[in-house]
Amino acid sequence: MLYRGTLQKMQTEFSNPINYYLVFESDFLQLNSQLGKSLSIKFVGFQCLNCGKAKRIFRQGFCYDCFVAAPAAGDWIMRPELSKAHLGIADRDLSYEQKVQLQPHVVYLAASSSVKVGVTRKSQVPTRWIDQGASAAMSLLEVPNRYLAGICEVALKTAFSDKTNWRKMLQNDVADISLPDFAAQALSLIPAEAQAFINNTSTEVTQLHYPVLKYPEKLQSQSLEKTPQIEGVLSGIKGQYLLFENGNVFNVRSNEGYVVEIEI
Repeated sequence: MLYRGTLQKMQTEFSNPINYYLVFESDFLQLNSQLGKSLSIKFVGFQCLNCGKAKRIFRQGFCYDCFVAAPAAGDWIMRPELSKAHLGIADRDLSYEQKVQLQPHVVYLAASSSVKVGVTRKSQVPTRWIDQGASAAMSLLEVPNRYLAGICEVALKTAFSDKTNWRKMLQNDVADISLPDFAAQALSLIPAEAQAFINNTSTEVTQLHYPVLKYPEKLQSQSLEKTPQIEGVLSGIKGQYLLFENGNVFNVRSNEGYVVEIEI
């Protein structure tokens, strides 16, 4: 069967194990059902996720012009401490930035390759944790906007990483981590501006289980830019990665905006 469409990050459904879907304009592919089966992904073109034009993808699924101009690609996306909508100051589009930044955000700890800190919109829990391939995660506190979440993350990065070692994550090389054991240390680092929200905390840990038949011992990352056709037997899905029996791994999110034909 042949599917054709523009790649966007895989949609997920929280369950045990997590359900994964590739969603296209007029169709979708449930990926869990393809475990143990051959899968081919062939590059056929580009489509910018912002303007929709067939222009070469620069970054984050956007062509260059959109990446440098679209509000969805502003610096505050990756560095939330740069958010200014709470001050009424625009970066690229104040209306868009107010909509995204001025909503509840969660500061969290996650076990991915080690203990890491991160922030996300409350509406994106647990999606954000799934996208990062975390095996467990817990909210530290909830704040009313992205700026406060960002300054908390900056403070916590003095003691915790904000990065995931993708190789260890995909090999399931994760230490046995009890996240609540790190909560007190993390909360002690919360800056004064956000300390009033520390009472909105919970020690509940969310466990995340991924559809993986076998974790690879050795990894080889592939992209459509370097390998226009990627194929193999699908052995697992974790984070935003497809894992193949031969050790090749494919980061769907890093290939957003690529138009593909998928044959199963």
